[in-house]
Amino acid sequence: MLRVENLSAWYGEARVLRDVALRVDAGEVVTLVGRNGAGKTTVLRCLMGLHAGQRGTVELDGRDIGRLPTHRRARLGLGWVPDDRGSYASLSVAEQLTLPPVLRPRSSAERTGLAWSLERVFEAFPVLYQRRSVPASTLSGGEQQMLALARVLRMGARLLLCDEPTEGLSPLLVTQVGDILRQAKRHGVTVLLVEQNLRFATEVADRHYLLAQGAVAEALDNSAVRSRERELLAYLGI
Repeated sequence: MLRVENLSAWYGEARVLRDVALRVDAGEVVTLVGRNGAGKTTVLRCLMGLHAGQRGTVELDGRDIGRLPTHRRARLGLGWVPDDRGSYASLSVAEQLTLPPVLRPRSSAERTGLAWSLERVFEAFPVLYQRRSVPASTLSGGEQQMLALARVLRMGARLLLCDEPTEGLSPLLVTQVGDILRQAKRHGVTVLLVEQNLRFATEVADRHYLLAQGAVAEALDNSAVRSRERELLAYLGI
């Protein structure tokens, strides 16, 4: 579904990504893991078209989207869940779920990534139903994370780009985020996830890419991560 080749990026004259190559197959959950500053968030920003200083190949379903602006990538089914949650402070929860446009599949045969109905969102996120009439500024960090995930699922994104969705959350909310990602996967949504919580990553993801100094150091499956957990935790500084 997603293929990235030779992706490099700069902030000014500082090169932060070095020929990153990765793939995400339809229906997979894949994580990017690495130390702070390894370039994980920059990869997601490049894929979403939010970082100007980049070069390389980005293909979605075999189509080169590297030159498309962000809004056109979103219309093709890319959904962005930033680490700052991206909520509009003055809008209510219900308004934030109904305001964005709902994407439609490009053909009747393409059934993945169909937009979740508001009823389905509230069933999956009962806390958002309880808080549907309040402004986002009154939500807790965990509730704002739930809203950020719900918003892109409501739009019908086929590929979620999630940046640290468990950061700062209680263990209970981390479990709930994992449940939501697994539920999305069962309904055909594909996920590329930046995650520092290695144990959480192995619980929800199929494969992992380890980034080091802006480059892919290793591609790992869950068995490799589990067998080297102590080594990887020490490397990540966790």
